Amino acid sequence: MAFWFLLLLGLATYLIVQRSVAHITRTPVWLLWLVLMTPALILSGWTLIYGTKQPPPPGLIIWPLVVSLLLYWFLFLSGRRVPGDTQTQDQMTGLQSANHPTSEPSPVRPIEPAEETNLRNCFPWSVYYLQNIEYRPQAVICRGQLRTTANQAYHQIKTNIEGLFGDRFLVIFQEGMNDKPFFVLVPNSQAAKQNTNRASENLTQAAVALSLLLLTLFTTTLIGSQIAGVELTKLKSDLTLLTNGLPYALGLITILGIHELGHYFTARFHKIRSTLPYFIPVPFFLGTFGAFIQMRSPIPHRKALFDVSIAGPIAGFIATLPLLIWGLAHSEVVPLSEKMGLLNPNALNPKYSILLALLSKLALGSELTAQSALNLHPVAVAGFLGLIVTALNLMPVGQLDGGHIVHAMFGQRTAVVIGQIARLLLLMLSFIRREFLLWAILLLFIPLIDEPALNDVTELDNGRDILGLSAIALLLIIILPLPQFLARVLQI
Repeated sequence: MAFWFLLLLGLATYLIVQRSVAHITRTPVWLLWLVLMTPALILSGWTLIYGTKQPPPPGLIIWPLVVSLLLYWFLFLSGRRVPGDTQTQDQMTGLQSANHPTSEPSPVRPIEPAEETNLRNCFPWSVYYLQNIEYRPQAVICRGQLRTTANQAYHQIKTNIEGLFGDRFLVIFQEGMNDKPFFVLVPNSQAAKQNTNRASENLTQAAVALSLLLLTLFTTTLIGSQIAGVELTKLKSDLTLLTNGLPYALGLITILGIHELGHYFTARFHKIRSTLPYFIPVPFFLGTFGAFIQMRSPIPHRKALFDVSIAGPIAGFIATLPLLIWGLAHSEVVPLSEKMGLLNPNALNPKYSILLALLSKLALGSELTAQSALNLHPVAVAGFLGLIVTALNLMPVGQLDGGHIVHAMFGQRTAVVIGQIARLLLLMLSFIRREFLLWAILLLFIPLIDEPALNDVTELDNGRDILGLSAIALLLIIILPLPQFLARVLQI
């Protein structure tokens, strides 16, 4: 089993490195792969020598991990391509931003040669010294030197272009691979459609959202009744037993709904068009695969990207806390057994998570001991799933909320590297904690490249940076196990 897991981890790591950083560094892919696989190989060697019953010392886990990540970062930066080699990559970045949901592929040149002089006049030399213009079928890429603050340059040039071309283009400001920001003009083919059929579209959205909500309420109630101990055969003969599933269903829908409403209202605050939350009902597993909203207009800047992204996890976490604490207080304390696990609500070891252990001790007090597991109340199951949803969304990878957050904090290029490291760390963690294997596999299918905001250069303020770091800290205390010294302090 360990051999096949190591093989899967090795293949997945190689594919991640090849797809994410091979095109932006000269360092061989095999060398980067070997450095990242070193901790897993060391742990595998320990298992072969001493067996699974003798756990490796903490230093053998921590130090190879730290050294390998530092060495990986050094090799990546030392082999990073020089600006002359990254021009093609800059063009690819510009073309990717052209594939924005608010634009459609245009088979013709987006601007006529005679209009180039007027376009050049939109770039004052004291604001952004324009050096060359590149024409693409779906975009016009304008490169030059930034002479003022990014925020001032974007607003002034955007105003100049809109004054000359109206709403013909979306103006995007992106980071270049050579640290020189560039502008991309994308044909705004949706401009004429934005105000048509808006009322009927909103009515359809509301009807679809309400229908999915009611259907999800039924499926989660069905699953909740089984969590409450109602057998399926009894449920068929007496449908009133479905009411036993309402605590779980209402708790889970409340958490997911508030999470998505956090995104929705923050998007509205920043004047970003978005749909109402859509729930995904399923008659098995948890009764739902979650909920989502769709953005129908571009995100104006990185501050808006940050606010919209972090609002969901914060709102969902705030809704989760009281439900989880109440559910834990009404849960049954049971002895530890071999059947306990992170995903077993009938015998959950609270020490699998730092935050869960703290909340369990707060709710149960002296009832919780070092030999205790929890038989979760249905509301506690919903609250625990709320923690999992919060943690999964805060993973700093690609198009997850956490990926948007690190993109807004550090920029697109750094966010790609952070996402790469996060996926690999989770893969390594799943080598020790098999419960995270499914998460690790899911993250492999999430692209690391996140869609840019229109102004993707202007940085965040200190308050948002601190809030973003706090969100990462929240992720860590949810997914990391309770350390032994803290367990002794809590007497669990």
